[in-house]
Amino acid sequence: MTDPLRDPRFFANPYPTYAALRDTAPVRKVPTGSGGQHSYLVTGYAEAREAFADPRLSKDTARFFAGRPSSRDLHPAVSRNMLATDPPQHGRLRSLVTKAFTTGAVARLRPYITGLVDELLDAWPEHGPVDLVESLAVPLPVTVICEMLGVPEADRPRVRTWSGELFAAGEPERIDAASHAIGGYMTELVAAKRAAPGTSLLDDLIAVRDDEDRLTEDELVSIAVLLLVAGHETTTNFIGNAALALLQHPDSWLRLRKEPELLPTALEELLRFDSPVGIATFRYSTEELTLGGTVIPAGVPVLIAPGAANRDPARFPAPDRLDLDRSATGHLAFGHGIHRCLGAPLARAEAELALGALLSRFPDARLAVPPEELAWRHTRLMRGLVSLPLLV
Repeated sequence: MTDPLRDPRFFANPYPTYAALRDTAPVRKVPTGSGGQHSYLVTGYAEAREAFADPRLSKDTARFFAGRPSSRDLHPAVSRNMLATDPPQHGRLRSLVTKAFTTGAVARLRPYITGLVDELLDAWPEHGPVDLVESLAVPLPVTVICEMLGVPEADRPRVRTWSGELFAAGEPERIDAASHAIGGYMTELVAAKRAAPGTSLLDDLIAVRDDEDRLTEDELVSIAVLLLVAGHETTTNFIGNAALALLQHPDSWLRLRKEPELLPTALEELLRFDSPVGIATFRYSTEELTLGGTVIPAGVPVLIAPGAANRDPARFPAPDRLDLDRSATGHLAFGHGIHRCLGAPLARAEAELALGALLSRFPDARLAVPPEELAWRHTRLMRGLVSLPLLV
């Protein structure tokens, strides 16, 4: 059996593949990699929600790969970050950064984000083509998280490049090289901030390491890398996917132009409709378990697909229809359980302000190319556009 998740058509539109797999079984074995390797893929909503919260599905990748031969050379800051830990270590690390992403903390950032959105849109042409991904969806969250962490402006283009290369599906050498580039950079930035302290989130984490001894040096660098990458990748895809969905549904576009107060709730349906995370990060079974009627043996990888779960008709009737009147509460775009995305409030705020400004300032925007010509990122983890050419 070939790997259905590596078919080029999957990256352009994964939903027929997800539906076919889910119709066969909401949890099923799929081939991954070469040499007869396989994983269990979770595509049903109820099963995905259960799997996200099941402590028998471990995120501790270091434990899983211990003693296994590997040709990979990932930087430890990427391979052993907070996402790849279980309780109690995960709770300890998460508690150190949660306060920076609370609803209240994000509310205080909204004026800054609004100003940045206006600045980016001011650079758009009055008429003519513009790439929404390159000129809004990427620079907005990159700039915000870099400001929060104190990454110098001159270094941000390199950070963007390395972060994108970490998700180059099927190119392990490129991913490994990017991991060392970004891990090495953050190590150097930590050293620079120790020499000249500031007031950024990274400075706060350095103080936790140096003054309170609540982090190891490796944990400090790995958290910094994770915040840098996760702090913008999901939001970039969220903004691009949501804009495309609205452009392809003119009635919804027009409705939000006329009723902008609906945007915060519409975002939940947009997240459900085309989740910025297709397949969540790696888990493995620590013991045999049964999920969705499928027996999963101990010691095998388990992949949970929020993108598939959010289109499960058992949870969301007519799931392939964008419906702004739908209650999309409970979607899994940001995960579920203890590993739920801590940056969700920031992502929502950035998307709301970006899309709101787009709708009000460029009400007649339209696609510059046919939808079938749009290029999608070749990564199973992230679901996002390479570019979104518009005529404004």
